[in-house]
Amino acid sequence: MNAPTVTPELKALLRKVKLGRCLDTLPERLALAATGGLGHAEFLELVLADEVSRRESSSAALRARTAGLDATMTLDRWDDTAKITYDRATWNELWSLRFVESGHNAVIMGPVGVGKTFVATALGHAAIRRRFSVHFERCDRLLTRLRASRLDNSHDNEMRKLLRVDLLVVDDFALQALDALDTADIYELIVERHRAAATIVTSNREPVEWLAQMADALLAQSAIDRLQSAAHELVLDGESYRQRQRPTITTTNALDQPTPPPRTSRRRR
Repeated sequence: MNAPTVTPELKALLRKVKLGRCLDTLPERLALAATGGLGHAEFLELVLADEVSRRESSSAALRARTAGLDATMTLDRWDDTAKITYDRATWNELWSLRFVESGHNAVIMGPVGVGKTFVATALGHAAIRRRFSVHFERCDRLLTRLRASRLDNSHDNEMRKLLRVDLLVVDDFALQALDALDTADIYELIVERHRAAATIVTSNREPVEWLAQMADALLAQSAIDRLQSAAHELVLDGESYRQRQRPTITTTNALDQPTPPPRTSRRRR
């Protein structure tokens, strides 16, 4: 039995109602309907489910780019063979995303190269797929941007955006010293978001070292205490995955190399 063909008229109608992308899977769905004996309602449901899935995937990809998330850092690309240790119960709890729903935090710590940024980014992608708003930014760049926003009087607007987002991911927190303005911005972000919205912080340093990096000791202590009091702490430890990505040198036997042609000498005239 031959499957129904997609006529030019049908293509035009689908494009007119903005369902043109259904044409990507429509031929195989028509074939399935013909061979599987699908009813009209079942066939329509299948085609529309394809379109909903495509739109959700496209929307998630767009929102992830807007959030500043690296598209290559998703959970399905996490390397389970890496020699990294971490608490499985905390890991599982974070991936449930209950901490985002309840406005709690996640502090991800560990040495260089163990995947802190990867995990934080992958959690951001998972939150995007659950329709949460997300913003990812490296700490030094975030603070530089906020400092620059004071020059054009957009600082309040930028802070409101950061306070409003469901999940704020601050990568490489407090690796460099924070001056008074930086400390004040961090204080406001943490205090205003406390138990109201979720924050993920990654760092090579421990919280006690964060305090030493911040200019105002009182503001620093108040902010870090709030951050930790509502946070799940995930410590990653092990070898740097970047060492596994080092380029390798392919050695070949000299006898296998082709013999270059002999050089001919030319007389000068």
